[in-house]
Amino acid sequence: MDEAGGGDMLSPQAQLARRLNLLLDVVVAERGKPVTFREVQAELEARGIKLSRARWFYMKEGTGRLVSDPALLAELCNIFNVDPSYLIGDSADLPERIDSQLEFVKSLRAARVKTFAARTLGDVSPETLRAISEYLNKDIDRHPGAEEAAANPPEDTEDEPPATP
Repeated sequence: MDEAGGGDMLSPQAQLARRLNLLLDVVVAERGKPVTFREVQAELEARGIKLSRARWFYMKEGTGRLVSDPALLAELCNIFNVDPSYLIGDSADLPERIDSQLEFVKSLRAARVKTFAARTLGDVSPETLRAISEYLNKDIDRHPGAEEAAANPPEDTEDEPPATP
């Protein structure tokens, strides 16, 4: 499966960011809450690798210089339990674990949209709300746990942009 549907057009920084963010999305799907910068930083420090908040932010955003430190990328893959070639290599193939979770993540997001819409779109006509709900329910029905997980929003991930770049 091609992770970007045209990922060859992305810059190397954007490709790395996309892959890293897919790993982070899978963590949310698997454990119900996002991984924080502090968790990643602590895991890396235990393995002898330093990571600043600014560098983590730029890696996730795909901005700044391309992070190509093989030791850092390999240890990130170890933390997320994927083959190091996922972040280091040029392969567009997703690891099986990541691929299998993407549909769940998509449904989880649809369920969150449905929950948000139900709270905020009170002034919308019943027909419009019904159409929105039907569309989202089709996606949510693919993964029954998504709606329940969406009802429990993730905690703050402490991944805001750094104060000074």
